[in-house]
Amino acid sequence: MEHYFDNANTPWIELGDGIRRKIVGHTPDLMSVMVQFDKGSIGTPHAHEAHDQIVFVVAGSFEVEVAGVKRTLKAGDSFIAPRQVWHGVVSLEQGGMLLDQFSPRRDDFL
Repeated sequence: MEHYFDNANTPWIELGDGIRRKIVGHTPDLMSVMVQFDKGSIGTPHAHEAHDQIVFVVAGSFEVEVAGVKRTLKAGDSFIAPRQVWHGVVSLEQGGMLLDQFSPRRDDFL
């Protein structure tokens, strides 16, 4: 298990459509992931079967929809998407960044 995250030496993983991520750290019960967006990039609405998620806006602004309710969030704001709740985002600025936190860890990201 890694105890430190070295941002400068960790490359972004390209996900396509203007979205990329870096895994910040994880244990079996928790995972933190930075996700960077180009302006207009869409985090397609979806729900997690087995994961609770808290998302913190690190930079930029996003149109966010959770459980059918839309809001505009900016740096310092956050939202919660419990398991089985539909959620999605649209980046309103270039370089928008989210910090996703999942419980339990997303093994599909490893």
